[in-house]
Amino acid sequence: MRGLYPDLEPYQQHQLPVGGGHSLYIEECGNPDGQPVVFLHGGPGAGAGPAARRFFDPNRYRILVFDQRGCGRSTPNGRVEHNTLTDLIADLETIREHLCVDRWVLFGGSWGSTLALAYAQDFPGRVKGLILRGVFLGRRQDLEWFIGPDGAARLFPDYYADFTAAVAPRVDLADAFFERMFGDNELQARQAASAWTYWESRIATLVPNPFFTKRFAASKGGQTMARIECHYFRDACGLSGRAILDRADRLADIPSIIVQGRQDVVCPPDGAYALHRAWPNSQLQLIPGAAHSASEAPLVDALVRATDQFARL
Repeated sequence: MRGLYPDLEPYQQHQLPVGGGHSLYIEECGNPDGQPVVFLHGGPGAGAGPAARRFFDPNRYRILVFDQRGCGRSTPNGRVEHNTLTDLIADLETIREHLCVDRWVLFGGSWGSTLALAYAQDFPGRVKGLILRGVFLGRRQDLEWFIGPDGAARLFPDYYADFTAAVAPRVDLADAFFERMFGDNELQARQAASAWTYWESRIATLVPNPFFTKRFAASKGGQTMARIECHYFRDACGLSGRAILDRADRLADIPSIIVQGRQDVVCPPDGAYALHRAWPNSQLQLIPGAAHSASEAPLVDALVRATDQFARL
């Protein structure tokens, strides 16, 4: 079974202003003359850690990693103003032009897959290939599965009760959490953000990791992710009028490998399967014994094999 490539450090780092008061942290790793690949992290709002560099052979790839608006090392942290899917797509074009990249491979998991697909549908000529993990299509049914009472809640009723206890009973949970997270009461804001992140991280892995879950939910990064995620959920992830499956024909000439945990509860496999059916040029790999987290060994194995294959594009 394949593991991640060894640790490596960036050879170049950037802070790139992109408008609306935002500045993006970007790093370049690996071979400056290698195949350009950009890592698109999840969330939205999760940020990219050092492990993001390690899915790629550093001898064959020019590895580009950045933190999307408002998260990680991008500034200002946690800002949701001027932070939409349209903005993130424009940021990718700004990064591509700033780094003098003609065409690149996109590697995205969870929300990163959403961003990768939306960008590729707008700029298919700029994309050599797509490697996607834990596909999230941002459909209404996907949002309701994650935070509604008839989705993942039916598998984890006790965890869901803890999640919803952070806000007053409401039909629209995204609105309820948003009001708490962005309200004037700092304690309630932190509690709501922690509950959101705690719920997501509890159901993200096949084997529970209570220590990581509690630590991440209380961290600054976890709080930021919850705020930005909730903001995007209230806006239907910016996909109104641009549903990914409806525009699948724009991906027709782009090769893709879709790596999907068969036991993924955050982003169930039906989304990846529907995308594959609408996109004949894609390969779908349903990975048994894996859920949502990219750190799970069976997913690491499949993703590293995929990047090795795409290094030859």
